Amino acid sequence: MNEFEIVACSSFGVESVTKRELVKMGFENCPAVDGRITFKGSLKDVLRCNVNLRTADRILIKLCEFKADTFDGLFDEIYAFEWKDFVSVDQKITVVAKSVKSKLFATSAIQRLTKKAVAEKLKKSYKTSVLAENGAEMKIEVSLKNDVATVSLDTSGMGLHKRGYRDLVGAAPLKETLAAALVMLSVWNSDRPFADLFCGSGTLPIEAAMIGLNIAPCINRTFAINGWKFFDGKIFDEVVQEAKANQIERELKIFGFDIDDNAISLSMRHAKRCGVEKYIHFQRQDFKDFSSKLRYGVIVSNPPYGERLMSEKEVRFLYKDLHAKFNTLNDWSLGVLTSYYDFEKAFGKKADKNRKFFNSNLECHFFQYLGAKPPINNITPKE
Repeated sequence: MNEFEIVACSSFGVESVTKRELVKMGFENCPAVDGRITFKGSLKDVLRCNVNLRTADRILIKLCEFKADTFDGLFDEIYAFEWKDFVSVDQKITVVAKSVKSKLFATSAIQRLTKKAVAEKLKKSYKTSVLAENGAEMKIEVSLKNDVATVSLDTSGMGLHKRGYRDLVGAAPLKETLAAALVMLSVWNSDRPFADLFCGSGTLPIEAAMIGLNIAPCINRTFAINGWKFFDGKIFDEVVQEAKANQIERELKIFGFDIDDNAISLSMRHAKRCGVEKYIHFQRQDFKDFSSKLRYGVIVSNPPYGERLMSEKEVRFLYKDLHAKFNTLNDWSLGVLTSYYDFEKAFGKKADKNRKFFNSNLECHFFQYLGAKPPINNITPKE
């Protein structure tokens, strides 16, 4: 088990950002298909991806792939795999199944049959008649597409958006992984001011601070793989220490505003839990009152929209007012995530960039309006 076939799973629209992260980590041959980026790596690489990737939903280890158009064939192939190499005798086994355009489409039946095949093989391998299943959980994923089954292990456990700093959320929260993707897709870098005019529970400013300081997003949590048979605690400690060593201390100009006092309190709580409170200025303020002497700043926001918190009439007025405010910030850039179908018309200007995402199964678009490019190393206040 010196090398695994690793799969980083990403949400729709985020795959290219995750792939960019992986290339930066040194994984150059990593094709992306249907939200899954596949590459070769070691156990340490599996752990590195779980700790460091900002936009991936979870990390899988791909075990095997085979044609499966009958239940007997599926059982035989699952049973043939050497599960003892991965699974302890007391491991709790959970199976999840997906099926697309395949003869075997009843996911509950696929799950039951897979669990039975794995259990029978483990009982034979460990020479026992009973599997206690009182140990750490191992989630097996069986994904069928066009009658081809792919069997994988979920190494992450809880989704990787669960960083650990956000214990309370406001209305219609933005997932941390998508927030990180929006920041990374914007033109912002750590030399430029960053502002969220509708910060809610603080996710966008906090993710920006973590990116600016190069804080690994999941450095303070564990993963499903931590309780597995072949887990190596020393390697995990190495990964965590390397991530800590890569953190950068620098001054950041990051701001979070919201009209709701409770939202600001929540944002400050989460920033403190994340350890980035001194890098972000949170303030109760209506977005219409925003102004700044700083130049070349970047606004990234996920404002209220019709299906979330406001009526359509209120939304249209909000976007019109947002455009008016943006017009006063001549060299700033703006990125807005919204599910509102007629955003550009309500805003009053066609976006320079437009990208589709899904936030909690709600189709959204990220509209970007690009301001002037700053001179290199010359972010200065207006004169």
